[in-house]
Amino acid sequence: MIEGMEDIEPRPLAIIKVGDTFEPLRERRGDFEHWIAAGLGDTPLPVVVLDPRRGDTLPDPAMLSGAIVTGSHAMVSHREPWSESTGQWLRQLVAHRTPVLGICFGHQLLADALGGEAGDHPVGMEIGTVQVELQPEAADDPLTQGLPPRFDAHVVHRQSALRLPKDAVRLAGNDFESTQAFRIGDSAWGVQFHPEFDDEIMRGYVEHLAEPIRAEGADPGAVEAQVKPTPAAAGLLGRFARIVEARWTAAPSA
Repeated sequence: MIEGMEDIEPRPLAIIKVGDTFEPLRERRGDFEHWIAAGLGDTPLPVVVLDPRRGDTLPDPAMLSGAIVTGSHAMVSHREPWSESTGQWLRQLVAHRTPVLGICFGHQLLADALGGEAGDHPVGMEIGTVQVELQPEAADDPLTQGLPPRFDAHVVHRQSALRLPKDAVRLAGNDFESTQAFRIGDSAWGVQFHPEFDDEIMRGYVEHLAEPIRAEGADPGAVEAQVKPTPAAAGLLGRFARIVEARWTAAPSA
């Protein structure tokens, strides 16, 4: 936890950094937390970055207005201590109804921590720009309502939320990945895709993972050629920020 966080007003929106991008990409473009912060847009909420891998203490849910859990090159199923403790903390956030957004690894960790299961996708890796299709339940969801029925999104993952928590609502999927987005309760969301990626970042991942892509029988050049803008997916970060801001504004003063 950042010293003095308990005195910050309004309460911060925390980016929980659980991974790092590839070094060449980080040197050019920054890292997950920078891309997420940029995607939030202008917000009156202070944004803080906490990294449980380096020993940062995750604060009491009452000290935050919301939290976003980044992607990671780690695997939820490996049960690393920092990952398990972050999952326990996510259960506290959900119980407190603090708004949460999990991205990729964060999506899988959220599902796993709340009673679902994360593990290797039986088909292998999904990577590139793919089309995501909303479920009917998305029409009334605060995060996804108003999105196009089908929209493009950037993805790169080998693991998935194989089984959702009992009370989860599936919001989106596609032919490869049945759960591209879900909600649990009224304040927690997971998205398997990467709203923080832009075209350059997505191409960087395809280039860096060219050999694994070939090993799975695909053509990296063809995957890269399909990369395109994903404005609907990218807009989810700003949508989440507005949800958090609205709840902070409506919260009774201490």
